Amino acid sequence: MASMSSPSIYFYNKIRKKHNNVSVTPRILLCQQPQQNNDDTPSDAVGRTRREIVLRSSELAVVGAIFNFSGKKPDYLGVQKNQPALALCPATKNCISTSESVTDLTHYAPPWNYNPEGGRGQKKPVSREVAMEELLQVIESTKPDKFTPRIVEKKEDYVRVEYQSPILGLVDDVEFWFPPGKNSIVEYRSASRIGSFDFDYNRKRIKALRLELEKKGWSSQDNF
Repeated sequence: MASMSSPSIYFYNKIRKKHNNVSVTPRILLCQQPQQNNDDTPSDAVGRTRREIVLRSSELAVVGAIFNFSGKKPDYLGVQKNQPALALCPATKNCISTSESVTDLTHYAPPWNYNPEGGRGQKKPVSREVAMEELLQVIESTKPDKFTPRIVEKKEDYVRVEYQSPILGLVDDVEFWFPPGKNSIVEYRSASRIGSFDFDYNRKRIKALRLELEKKGWSSQDNF
């Protein structure tokens, strides 16, 4: 591993708060990397790298707690009243929703069917109540991205889950809705509270949940 001739600051951030007309400007310097020798053995280099990863992860966790990266729950979540459906996505690239147009490849995701034709829908269809229990089981047992799921709202036809990241405490809001009718469809929306992109975390999470539900007899409504 090549050595660095000068210290490098891993993190510097500045936040300004006003309370009772008093300005407070805390500054955080979390760590500086010391100079390193060139005669490290490969095992020493690997060990040092692992320690640095653990150290930086701990630092990020502290920063997340200080700056409250969880964000605020959007007011528009839930089934919309004017036209029953889940909310559309903002223009940012960190949200997917079954309510979007199928031509919107950035935000659209296909709904699910818990009694698909050619599957258990013909052989042994299940009720919405059973499908809801299957969904809840998969939500609680599946953590593809290490985010911790927490069911914060549950109705007969609707579930909202908060997925929180293990380090910075980032929160994604994921909703599932069973529309009225006999077509066994489940709509969903998955979105990050802050930021402009998510490295496809929301889409990958939904895919992981769908794959687990397929083992129970569900399927995607479209081939996406």
